[in-house]
Amino acid sequence: MRTILVTGATGGIGDAVCHQLAKSGYALVLAARNMEKLKTLSERLAGSGHQCLSLDMTNDEAIGLFASQLSEKGIVLDGVVLMPPQAHSTNDPMPGSQAWRELFQSCFIGPLEVLKAAIAAMKPDPAAGRRAKIVIISGISSAQVLGHYATSNVLRCAWVGEAKTLAFALGSRGIHVNTLSLGGTLAPWYREGIEKRAHAAGMTFDQRLAEETSNIPLGKYGEPAEVAIAVEGLLSPFSDHMTGLNIMHDGGFTRSY
Repeated sequence: MRTILVTGATGGIGDAVCHQLAKSGYALVLAARNMEKLKTLSERLAGSGHQCLSLDMTNDEAIGLFASQLSEKGIVLDGVVLMPPQAHSTNDPMPGSQAWRELFQSCFIGPLEVLKAAIAAMKPDPAAGRRAKIVIISGISSAQVLGHYATSNVLRCAWVGEAKTLAFALGSRGIHVNTLSLGGTLAPWYREGIEKRAHAAGMTFDQRLAEETSNIPLGKYGEPAEVAIAVEGLLSPFSDHMTGLNIMHDGGFTRSY
């Protein structure tokens, strides 16, 4: 049985990923801030042997404790689904230096320390057919600048650059590193945002959704369950000859080559 660490496990997308992987027979290490929510999630998942570890990726002490628990429990990981905290949308292209320090700490430096701990818990053996897979969840501003996501444009590109660097560094060990960049995805918090925008514009939810997706070739936003299927693919033998890729999961919105 393959063991996968999922960070942000109790979020809308994390929940969908956990249910998809558990249904497919993976053993999961569930990580998030709220232990009670983690335990509730674990009880709802198919299969058994899932473990819960408290993790706050914005707190160095919490990350250190998480790394210690991984080691003390003797957990061997076959994969990681890393969902770094995302910067909120902002139109400010030049935030102050303190804002940048805080953003890089919480959205990049902290999550990277978590990833280091996860890599240390991997024991791939390509000669024996045992490979380890890392999937980093990002967003479409990793490939296409969005004016109202000024800080995300930088942070998500940082993750793509780090993923490509790790792909080169770890490939010979049989560790694959890919990013999955999401467009609009109808997680609960995203639905709430659409509802607020619809209310402000005097529209129904469906009218606002149709308007917002009119420039997407597939004419829709993604669903968390669709993200989960893509994540599972990148953890599976499907990606045995794939690494260092930034894969767009955006309904065709991003028009880059």
